[in-house]
Amino acid sequence: MPPLIEVRNLKKYFPVKKGVFSKVVAHVRAVDDVSFALAPGETLGLVGESGCGKTTAGRSLLRLIEPTSGQVLYNGANLLAATMPEMRHHRRDLQIIFQDPYSSLNPRMTVGAIVSEGLTVHGIGEKSERIEKVKQTLQQVGLDPAYINRYPHEFSGGQRQRIGLARALILNPKFIVCDEPVSALDVSVQSQVVNLLVDLKEKYGIAYLFISHDLSVVQYISDRVAVMYLGEIVETAKSSDLYHKPLHPYTQALLSAVPQPDPERKRSRIILQGDVPSPLNPPPGCRFHPRCPVAIQGLCNVQVPKLIDYGGHQAACHVVEKEMTGSAAAK
Repeated sequence: MPPLIEVRNLKKYFPVKKGVFSKVVAHVRAVDDVSFALAPGETLGLVGESGCGKTTAGRSLLRLIEPTSGQVLYNGANLLAATMPEMRHHRRDLQIIFQDPYSSLNPRMTVGAIVSEGLTVHGIGEKSERIEKVKQTLQQVGLDPAYINRYPHEFSGGQRQRIGLARALILNPKFIVCDEPVSALDVSVQSQVVNLLVDLKEKYGIAYLFISHDLSVVQYISDRVAVMYLGEIVETAKSSDLYHKPLHPYTQALLSAVPQPDPERKRSRIILQGDVPSPLNPPPGCRFHPRCPVAIQGLCNVQVPKLIDYGGHQAACHVVEKEMTGSAAAK
């Protein structure tokens, strides 16, 4: 099956300007040569520490932030080369759920106006038809259609996030970027929203790019997982494979920090030393090498590792490459 969304060598550099004439003196490499693909109805989890470029990648592929370079193919059409009218047409199929359910909803607009905005922009239906569609969509996400004339301040965080979800769903999209949609919610409300996303995916075949810090939520909802570090993807695999046997040392450290519900089950905690380097001046070679407990001096700090496929499980690590190459040679 051909991919629904294919991201190739996506880059987003933010210029750093100084002086009276605002001369560009450097660039913040927020997203640096990122590639991945999603099939129709697939969920790709995107995880990593704060500041690694997850949100920037999600917004760049939708052109909410204009990328520096790369390609984003939607059903074979390059979105980054599309004109504004062409992009507006594609936006009916490409939506986003924002992280903050408080700042992402206009406080001066009613719920009906917020959810129906996409229908209005694209000129879909008459006013009465839009109202009926809004009520149906609110019901889909577990909200009372009678809320249509209320304002965002009258709702809880979980209800606001459902309103944001309804806004994304009303145009029947094929792909949704979920930008940490449950991070601002209580645990009980998180489970409701995540289960709702799963139900909608199964019912309508929606593909998700699910961005999150919560590795347990990502494991539950994702078919595949991509791990980002300092603007680059360092590991991708099926969700079950990545959580069962992570290859990259950074992924191993992330998973070692996930709380275990079973107190009898022991897991050795991997404590990373130092801070995340600045994307303004990333380290040479492997960007993780200053914090890596197994880094090979003279190799990891000099040569940039390639993202190599090991039977559907990809990792960008010199140590993993040596281990896998050695294992293959031994066999």
